[in-house]
Amino acid sequence: MSLRFLYLKSRSLMRSQNNLIGGKYYSDIIFQIAMKRLTKKQMIIFAVGQLGWSMLSGLITAWFVTFYLPTANDLKEGATQFITPGLVVFGFLTVLGIITAVSRIFDAVTDPLIANLSDRSTNKRGRRIPFMQKAAIPLSVVTVLLFCAPVNEISKINVVWILVFILLFYLFMTMYCTPYNALISEFGKTQDDRMFISTAISLTFFAGTLISYTPFLFAGMLRGAVGFNWSYRICFIVIAVLACVAMLIPTFLLNEKEFVDTKPSSTNAFKSLAATFRNKDFRIFAGSDIMYWIGLTLFQTGLPFFVKVSMELDESYTMIFMGGMTVLSAVFYPFVSGFVRKFGKKKLTITGFLGLSVAYLITAMIKFIPLPGILYGVIICVVAAFPMALLGIIPQSIVADISEADGIETGENREGMFFAARTFAMKWGQSIAMLVFTSLAIIGTTHQDKSSNEITASATGLTCVAFVAVSFCVLGALVLSAYNEKKIMKTIYGEKNDSE
Repeated sequence: MSLRFLYLKSRSLMRSQNNLIGGKYYSDIIFQIAMKRLTKKQMIIFAVGQLGWSMLSGLITAWFVTFYLPTANDLKEGATQFITPGLVVFGFLTVLGIITAVSRIFDAVTDPLIANLSDRSTNKRGRRIPFMQKAAIPLSVVTVLLFCAPVNEISKINVVWILVFILLFYLFMTMYCTPYNALISEFGKTQDDRMFISTAISLTFFAGTLISYTPFLFAGMLRGAVGFNWSYRICFIVIAVLACVAMLIPTFLLNEKEFVDTKPSSTNAFKSLAATFRNKDFRIFAGSDIMYWIGLTLFQTGLPFFVKVSMELDESYTMIFMGGMTVLSAVFYPFVSGFVRKFGKKKLTITGFLGLSVAYLITAMIKFIPLPGILYGVIICVVAAFPMALLGIIPQSIVADISEADGIETGENREGMFFAARTFAMKWGQSIAMLVFTSLAIIGTTHQDKSSNEITASATGLTCVAFVAVSFCVLGALVLSAYNEKKIMKTIYGEKNDSE
């Protein structure tokens, strides 16, 4: 008798019983009998994979533009200009901007394709782990090579090099991350399991992102011996090696087949993607998620400018405030699962949206209420910490709920596609935010030198950025209010689907 048969029988039995046993859903009890669950230790091992890929993702986020569009001060310290600087494409785009746009389009196309390949996989080792294992080493190597343009001056060869390796980076990143995220739903067999996994991977994501910022601290120590470019490349190599080991750990220590007995999907990529977006509750969630990522990216991108221009502090405070916000947010992590059991995921996610909007509103007030910059930084960190904890953990669990409910209703196991679609929403939000930020930040400046790599941000422009971030967070909360959490949970637990 297969595990899947036992699982389906448990669903049928639970629909007829509709009761609780010892405070746990009856389905969870049957589920634990039918299928092996991950221990807490194994969930932590799984989360180590996210530590790895978040380091590499963080390197691209923090250093791709910084390394290839050096400022005037960087050039004085020995940085190399590898590609033509400034707004030289149609008068309002950089060469690197075009490369980034092309890579994002490529990434958007490969997300559903890789998700579908994973969902349809019949590999005897499972549908997810084999993809992750094959992608880890190439992803780490490609990340380093991306920063190793071969010609030490402005050259078209460098442009081709950067384009090729950023495309390969996103390809291998998708090969690892899309199957990895799908396992959140498949490994998280109960609500408690999903919340623990979501909490653990959120912590490792923040840890990996912080590690990716460490070249700010260590590159300067190496610069005298190896020069400007290699002082960063050496740091990138060390981080990539650590990331590779972290990504491989769950692929060797966890046997997917011990915990997952899922029938592969038979639907092709585009039909599967269309079916995913036909799910009304997922469309609502994805819409709110785009709003969240626009608001968050506007703030994160603008933070160095808020520190230097609005707060009039040294840019080193950027790392201090970001680190402080992350550590304080992590303090709240152990309490999120308890809050979810008491209040539900939808209410808490909306609370997170509104809490972030308050933090961004305080940021907008810097221009109007004269207070010490450091005080503003501390207040923003404190106010934003709890919302960041909520939004760092709960959304992944919501996607897992929606994908499981959809699988019960349709009989198709498309967890990979649901998480790929969520990633697609995230990337759209980030891309829109970058366009919005560069347009708003320069409002009120006397000029923007088109030959320069540096954005000339003004206090007025940054205030506009903060207000727009507030608007997107509030809009995200309004959109999510239409999400039918009761229906999703009734489907998962086999109760009758009464409308709200």
